[in-house]
Amino acid sequence: MFRHSVLLKACTRARCRWASTIIKPWYITTPIFYPNAVPHIGHLYSLVTADIFARYHALKNPLRPVSFVTGTDEHGLKIQKAALNKGLPPKEFCDAISLKFRKLANEADVNFTRFIRTSEEAHYTAVEHVWRQLDKLGLIYKGSYSGWYSITDECFYTDSQVVHIAEGHTPARTISKETGATVEYSSEINYMFRLSQFREALLEHYSSDPESVVPLAHHSHLVSILQSPLEDISISRPRSRLSWGIPVPNDPQHTVYVWFDALISYLTAIGYPWPNSGASQGWPVDMQIIGKDIVRFHTVYLPAILLALKLPLQRQILAHAHWTSSQKKMSKSLGNTTDPFQAIKEFGIDSVRYYLAKVGGRFQDDVDWSHVQVVKHDRELQTVLGNLYMRITSPAIASRMAPECSASDREPFIPLLEASEALPSVLSNYMDKVNVADALEAIMGVLRLANKCLTDAAPWKSSPEVARASYDSCLESLRVSGICLQPFMPRVAGKLLDALGVSPAERSWINGQMGSIGDVVAGVRLFPAVSK
Repeated sequence: MFRHSVLLKACTRARCRWASTIIKPWYITTPIFYPNAVPHIGHLYSLVTADIFARYHALKNPLRPVSFVTGTDEHGLKIQKAALNKGLPPKEFCDAISLKFRKLANEADVNFTRFIRTSEEAHYTAVEHVWRQLDKLGLIYKGSYSGWYSITDECFYTDSQVVHIAEGHTPARTISKETGATVEYSSEINYMFRLSQFREALLEHYSSDPESVVPLAHHSHLVSILQSPLEDISISRPRSRLSWGIPVPNDPQHTVYVWFDALISYLTAIGYPWPNSGASQGWPVDMQIIGKDIVRFHTVYLPAILLALKLPLQRQILAHAHWTSSQKKMSKSLGNTTDPFQAIKEFGIDSVRYYLAKVGGRFQDDVDWSHVQVVKHDRELQTVLGNLYMRITSPAIASRMAPECSASDREPFIPLLEASEALPSVLSNYMDKVNVADALEAIMGVLRLANKCLTDAAPWKSSPEVARASYDSCLESLRVSGICLQPFMPRVAGKLLDALGVSPAERSWINGQMGSIGDVVAGVRLFPAVSK
């Protein structure tokens, strides 16, 4: 019998061993996406969110490597059926769709370090290793399992997790309370994992760390769930029902359950099984980005497996809300998704990333994808950032600047310079609180202030000394803003810093408060024209 205090102490000892001897890479993951259809805007949202945090941590600590994993979860009944409908072998079907997810990440300037596919041989090896380890510990047994199965969610639900509904004249149906997906009752002989043994350890872990799952509402709900007993879970399906997946070790008549398989990918991606604690490879994961509909798998199932393996638990899980279309969750099965490739083509990736982060960056509530609102936010960027650079570098100002200016000439710009100097610290505070939207808004606030100061000073008709003060102050605000914008809009931030002549060696977070401007290139258009 596993005792929760022993498990947690073992994980704590593991942390101490690696913390004292090596620099652990900062490790972040997206969900491992299910490629039964082409990617939609929700997938892009997860990718961009993870990329923002990955880039931010790379800038904050350039000496610490960042491991950023994304990929595709390629087994399961949905894939098997989708491939059959296309008349393709499952692997060939996955090859084509997985390529689209990789293409989306590349077009979105998502700087991942590893793209994992669960159909890889290395992943088969990792899953088999985990299975054998758990089996050796007596945590896997064969038993009869009955429950409500959802093909959409690829998982079983208990009676307490479903609701039976009647819809007017249509036949009554049963759905998952958590996702709304239709479920059907199924009974089969499967392999089971003794999840029930880990409830106390999980409850102790989450109760002691309120920031381990954010937003807080998800953490509170999780702690509430863990107050009640956990049931053991099925971790296989009969091969006769599911042939596309990893065979259970020593029992080819069963296939490893797709979620068990997928959760191990976060270990596979950084080389598991390791010859040591895994710290030099990046474990434990510092931040996992997931959708709110898969919280249970990442906060209960995966941590229980990690506890059994005596591995440290994930440090933080960000469960973001969903993007909706007409207030309904975007879903491949509902056919109401937005094509991210088309959005990037129309607006450019920087404007799309800006909209996703600004509107969806608090992660609390579902947000609606609106073409009208994307246009509005794109214009905001063009006006507040793009036009500011064009105005301050215009010949109308450059041609009449004095070589120097006095302190009194700079006085109207002191609030702008103070706000610019404080900006990196303000942003760090928001990012550490997992608030991307307000971090981005802080940058825009400085840029709006720069525009106001420029308009008030009117350097195109004021004295040459005021023109110099305007020029120096606004360019400094643009330099700092450019450094701070790098996690959010890397392409336009790079273009801005290049135009300001900022050396690549002076673009780390610390340079936000101390750095220099080189040869400025006038009239650089930071944003492409919106595609019609």
